[in-house]
Amino acid sequence: MQRHKSVEKRDRTSKKANLVNRMNRSRIKTAIRGVLEARDKESAASALKAAVSVLDKSVKTGLIHQNKAANQKSRLSKIVNKIEK
Repeated sequence: MQRHKSVEKRDRTSKKANLVNRMNRSRIKTAIRGVLEARDKESAASALKAAVSVLDKSVKTGLIHQNKAANQKSRLSKIVNKIEK
């Protein structure tokens, strides 16, 4: 690595961003898992609402593409709609 101030600062900021991105990707996976593991319709619906919120926030911050979020929301909605009361 070069010994310039700008390179060192870029390395520091990259590490911080990497940590934030890993935490947010983990939040996405946890939210999706909550929907998939829900047993009844009510808990699945509330988990879906939370997952949609997490996905939308991830799109807003640029973590994932909006089409990927839309596909995941659609897939999760289908799963929730198949659950019987």
